[in-house]
Amino acid sequence: VHLVESGGGLVQPGGSLRLSCVASGFTFSTYMMRWYRQAPGAEREVVASIKGNGVATYYLDAVKDRFTISRDNAKSTTYLQMNNLKPADTAVYFCKAAVLDYWGQGTQVTVSS
Repeated sequence: VHLVESGGGLVQPGGSLRLSCVASGFTFSTYMMRWYRQAPGAEREVVASIKGNGVATYYLDAVKDRFTISRDNAKSTTYLQMNNLKPADTAVYFCKAAVLDYWGQGTQVTVSS
C-alpha cells in the first residue's frame, strides 16, 4: 500500500487549496477513503470520509460547507477541495483507506497572512 499526498502550501485566510492523494497497492474503488489532519501539539483528527461509490459520509463540523471530499476511482485518487481557509486549518493533512493501517507522508497546509 502506498499513499502520496500533494497540493499543500502556504495560503492567506480566505484562500483555497486542493489536496490530492494517489493510492496504490490495493483495490482503491472498494475502500472508503478518509482525509485526516494533525496540527502541532494536537491529535490527528478525521476531516472527511468518502465511500467507494463517491458518496461523502462525514465532515468534521469545523470544515462543513468549506471543504469537499471527492474521488476518481479510475485514477485511484481522492481529493480534498478546501475553500475559505482559516488559520485554524493549519495542519499536516493525510489520506488513508479507512480499514488499512498505512499512512502517507502528508502534505503541509499553512494558512497565514
